[in-house]
Amino acid sequence: MPLVLYYMPMSPYCRSVLLLARAVDVPLDLRTVNLMAGEQLKPEFVAINPQHTIPTLVDGDLILWESRAILTYLVGLYGKDKTLYPEDLKTRAKVDALLYFDSGTLMQRWRGVVHPVIKDGAPKPPEKGLEQFHEALGWLETSLSQHKGKFAAGTDGPTVADFALVAGVSTYEAAGFFDADKYPVISAWLERCKKTMPGYQELNADAAAKFGGFIQSKIKQ
Repeated sequence: MPLVLYYMPMSPYCRSVLLLARAVDVPLDLRTVNLMAGEQLKPEFVAINPQHTIPTLVDGDLILWESRAILTYLVGLYGKDKTLYPEDLKTRAKVDALLYFDSGTLMQRWRGVVHPVIKDGAPKPPEKGLEQFHEALGWLETSLSQHKGKFAAGTDGPTVADFALVAGVSTYEAAGFFDADKYPVISAWLERCKKTMPGYQELNADAAAKFGGFIQSKIKQ
């Protein structure tokens, strides 16, 4: 039986899973959950995921609803080699650290920029939120500058950390909150991801552009 993924195409968390699934060539039974319509609150979905978040992956009796856990699980099941989640402990520690940074710092600060606009109806992002978000981007720029020309953990090819990060960074770019001139190392890394990840345009770029346009439409000039 194929794995079932509850998702919404515009969600960067869902897009990271779609990209990784394509990279390891695993078919998914995709089931859309429209957050705008409140479908995540339907009793049948809450019964699957009491936190009612997406993405949610169902593999038999296993249910996962944290995107980064889904990424590492898919690699463990279907990865053809160890490159996406290296076994070398030091390299894996770097990958894990980036996953935690993306979850606990970068995406949290991104929420501080967009949630006041798209959820609370603020006319524009708060200055403090923008300041903190760009501080986090600066940390990513510094981290990536330690191994220019490679991927996020210093590897020659992408790891699960790159799949997690690229879905977010491409969204920042599409929404107009990422200045390539200010972050040249991140920009160069993003271009490597675009050229390397199978199905990038179809699975990530188009939906990121749509989400970016939605965010821009909410900001009052």
